[in-house]
Amino acid sequence: MDKTLAVLKAISDKNRLRILSVLLVHEELCACQITEFLKVAGATASRHLSQMVNAGVLENRKQGRWVYFRLNRDESSLAPLFKWINRKVENTTQVTQDLKALEKILCVPCENLSRKQRNGGHCAKV
Repeated sequence: MDKTLAVLKAISDKNRLRILSVLLVHEELCACQITEFLKVAGATASRHLSQMVNAGVLENRKQGRWVYFRLNRDESSLAPLFKWINRKVENTTQVTQDLKALEKILCVPCENLSRKQRNGGHCAKV
């Protein structure tokens, strides 16, 4: 029961649900890309991502300076939840806007996104 509660808590925030929603479409995203489309501080995005990783909703991998996040598709008990969420949010205005913003963000190298974020701004005009 504790694991179920952790998963539900991990997706019960609007920004965390937004992260999950875009990862249903994109196999994986860098932390800087997630930070950019959420339009939040890096520490805030990191806190959201950590909670989702700790609950087992997301997995991460490090590649050089970058940390990439993806849905934990190895956990079979999450598959029905991911399908249900996808049906509920896939055509919402928020997810449509997020995916459109991500199209622009994905064209910017992570190095440039990270540099802009360190200087206190957002890189993509969305």
